[in-house]
Amino acid sequence: MIRVLDVVLSAVGLLVSAPLMLIIFVAGLIDTGSPLFIQERVGRGRRPFRVVKLRTMRLETPSVGTHLADPASVTPLGRFLRRTKLDELPQLWNVLKGDMSLVGPRPCLPNQTELIAARSRLGVFAVRPGITGLAQIRGIDMSEPQRLAEVDAEMMRGFGLVAYCRILAATLLGAGRGDRVRRSGV
Repeated sequence: MIRVLDVVLSAVGLLVSAPLMLIIFVAGLIDTGSPLFIQERVGRGRRPFRVVKLRTMRLETPSVGTHLADPASVTPLGRFLRRTKLDELPQLWNVLKGDMSLVGPRPCLPNQTELIAARSRLGVFAVRPGITGLAQIRGIDMSEPQRLAEVDAEMMRGFGLVAYCRILAATLLGAGRGDRVRRSGV
């Protein structure tokens, strides 16, 4: 049932958000010259996949966890996209393809070895990664890998249609803070 909801909601989301994504795409062309950002992430079964997002950082920014990125690398448009979570919209394509779910553990980068090890120990890679999850609505990001993996495992233990809908509704109502970039000098 959850996969059916993923397909229906992501397809509807892509159709409804297409005009907005087109506007953001054009703004991104002006902002960085390359509005889409494609990055390898670790998915279900620890298999790699390519995630699609709207670019929020300058082109030369290294591929590291958001919490490790230089705050100066986030563009003005990028700050807006992060604050509103609009940078996540293209991931609806990943959901439609089956790489991701709307709700699940956020997919990590292959170089986030501490998080990968913690998630492996807790069996988190048994499920599809998601655009949002319990950790995100609680404001936990990848700067706390052990805690993040534990909350991901907690979400999986009680996961079903009710939890899926509750987490999705909380996200749509603005719970969580999105990916945070560390402050300068930290």
